[in-house]
Amino acid sequence: MAVSEDRQPLIATLKKAAFHLKDAGIPFCLAGSFAVYARGGESVDHDIDFLIKEEDAERVLAALAEVGFRGEVPPEGWLVKAWDVTEHGDLLIDFIFCPVQRPVTDATFRDTDVIAVNACHMPVLSATELMIHKVLTWSAHYCDYARGLPVARSLREQIDWARVYRETAHSPYAHAFLFLIDKLGVMSLAEAGALSAAV
Repeated sequence: MAVSEDRQPLIATLKKAAFHLKDAGIPFCLAGSFAVYARGGESVDHDIDFLIKEEDAERVLAALAEVGFRGEVPPEGWLVKAWDVTEHGDLLIDFIFCPVQRPVTDATFRDTDVIAVNACHMPVLSATELMIHKVLTWSAHYCDYARGLPVARSLREQIDWARVYRETAHSPYAHAFLFLIDKLGVMSLAEAGALSAAV
């Protein structure tokens, strides 16, 4: 069910940015919590994340500046930011080009589906890659499985768990999360490991 933009003004900002990126011919896809929402899932986060290629970062900020967004190049080195100046305040979008140390490429954009987000069609990152991104954010400095559980539960039938297992095998935090959701009946860790080994 679509969320009212009066109740969730971030969606209006999301649609505005997507429209102007499409109009400028800049490749992008929706990621993060609103990608989970677009896929019919549940997320506990409420922020806007788009994936872009690093070489397009300046074009993104320039295109959005033309329609009133305020841009920023922060020191982190893996994203740029833009604020939509609205009656609800300045609403932030992160434009990420290297999520969880995985550079965005043309292959990233092929791992998407065009989905209507409150009647605005845009490419949305696959549920599998969304889950991979979520579990790879966890480390010794931050590890909040409560933020991953709603995503895993609500999108589990869309997720290639063998791929998640394979691409997060280096992370003990990811493995512990997979063990947890196996015990909760969300997925089968044994099956995911077997299928991953067969690839």
